[in-house]
Amino acid sequence: MSVVSSRSDGGPRGAFCPAPDEPYTDADLTSWGLSRGALPRHIAAIMDGNGRWAQARNLPRIEGHRRGVQTVRTIVEECSRLGLEQLTLYCFSSENWKRPEAEQRLLMQLLEQYLIEERQEILRQNLRFAVIGRRGGLGDAVNREIDRTTALASANTGMRLCLAVNYGSRGELVDAMRALAGDVLAGRLAPDDIDETAIANRLYTTGMPDPDLLIRTAGELRLSNYLLWQISYAEIWVTPRCWPEFTRDDLRQALRDYAARHRRFGGLG
Repeated sequence: MSVVSSRSDGGPRGAFCPAPDEPYTDADLTSWGLSRGALPRHIAAIMDGNGRWAQARNLPRIEGHRRGVQTVRTIVEECSRLGLEQLTLYCFSSENWKRPEAEQRLLMQLLEQYLIEERQEILRQNLRFAVIGRRGGLGDAVNREIDRTTALASANTGMRLCLAVNYGSRGELVDAMRALAGDVLAGRLAPDDIDETAIANRLYTTGMPDPDLLIRTAGELRLSNYLLWQISYAEIWVTPRCWPEFTRDDLRQALRDYAARHRRFGGLG
């Protein structure tokens, strides 16, 4: 998303918003070695390395997170202009509560600030908006801004921007199993009717397409409890770059590599 010198906290849906940036043309894609038919519908990203990026520059860790927000703006805008259906970003994991209390507090403040400052950009770019995770632990201020942004973007029809906040895939599966058990006890569902669709319909991501491509920065080769059910057949792309230094060119390279892979889904292709 483009950075502006000042931002409002988001007015009514009919408030003035500049026109969104033009979608990329087929000629644009060809110039980058891409083609529209070979793009993923849904990219999920693990935005790793913010703190390490800052520490390597003798900066406080929170400065890495602030710089990471700038990368979020850039990549969200890029994915929207590419015409992707969804971008899901791992913003705060359920395990991140193990971090020092001061860092937790600053991360929540940064999330609240992001939701306020980027609201007009979400409207300008016609982005749909969703948050997945256990919202009960986020606090009233963050939840209030999530609800307001979700409501203001409810009529949008463009790419879905999904933030995973206080999210853990094992916790998501626990919640889904509890919902299934409740339905069985209430007589709404027979045990023999439990299948993959029944489980998927009770995940936080119900109604969303599974990710086609998982991008992880900072060179880490693990999934970190992220969308474990949903990425069963996702292609994984890892870069040594930390998230604050991840660029449009890096994203385009990931898309070129994705297009060169043969997705067989267990078959012979």
